[in-house]
Amino acid sequence: MKLRRKTPSEEITGFLDHGTDVTGELRFSGTLRIDGGFHGSITTGDILIVGEHAVLHADVKVGEIEVHGRIFGSIEAQRRVRIFPTGRVRGDIQSPMFILDAGGTFDGRSRMSAETEDAAAVEGRQADKERTR
Repeated sequence: MKLRRKTPSEEITGFLDHGTDVTGELRFSGTLRIDGGFHGSITTGDILIVGEHAVLHADVKVGEIEVHGRIFGSIEAQRRVRIFPTGRVRGDIQSPMFILDAGGTFDGRSRMSAETEDAAAVEGRQADKERTR
């Protein structure tokens, strides 16, 4: 028997359906999928899934994000940003890992997170110290 790890989209703990329009500040834990409209800011250390019908006009700070719909605004992810073939992002992205699937579009600037750059520099200095011993 082969065990399969669930993907983030199979573990959804919250959902804003198509036809829903929300304005404001959204904070959550777990995995949230948005298929409607949202205007404002979104903050979580966990996972946000932007569905194919979703349109977000928001500044987003997340642990991870999957973009299947449209986002107008900045994205800051602690771990990963992935734009799927139906995904569209217009705004800046900051993340240690950025995946743009064929067909997905991105109009903005991307930047590796400062935490990742600092960690890589520290690891490099430690490796240099070990070589000189």
